[in-house]
Amino acid sequence: MPELSQETERGRPLLPFGPAEVTGPSMVPTLVHGDRLLVHYGARIRPGDVVVLRHPFQQDLLVVKRAAERREGGWWVLGDNTYAGGDSTDYGTVPAELVLGRVRARFRPRRDGQRSPWAVALWALSAVRPVLSGRVASRRLRAR
Repeated sequence: MPELSQETERGRPLLPFGPAEVTGPSMVPTLVHGDRLLVHYGARIRPGDVVVLRHPFQQDLLVVKRAAERREGGWWVLGDNTYAGGDSTDYGTVPAELVLGRVRARFRPRRDGQRSPWAVALWALSAVRPVLSGRVASRRLRAR
C-alpha cells in the first residue's frame, strides 16, 4: 500500500519545496509508479489539488492523493485509480494537520528502452508537466 517515498525528517521540511517519488498505482493516470514530484509544503489546499499527506493510521508513511472536499475534521481524499483503494473510502476523513503539501509538478524519468530519436523526442515533450488542480476531483466523486 505504499504510495510515496521521500527522504525527510519527521518535522516540517526546511525548505517550502521538496522532491518525492511515487511508488504505487493509486493515482494512475495522473501519476504513475516512478514519477518524481515537486511538492510545495505548507501550500494552501483546495478541492481538486493533488496533495501529499501522512497516512492516518501509519504516520511514517507518506501518500499522494487528490483532495476531493473539505469536511468536518479534515479532508476527504481520493486516488484517481478507482481500483487501487487506499484512500478516504478506506480510512475516512484525513485531519488537516496530516496534509503536508500540494504537488506542483511531476517529472517522468526516461525508460531504459527509449533510445530511438523518436522515443526520446516523445519523452522530452511529456517528461515534465505541472500537476493542475483544475480537474474534477475524481470520476467517482461525480458518480456519487
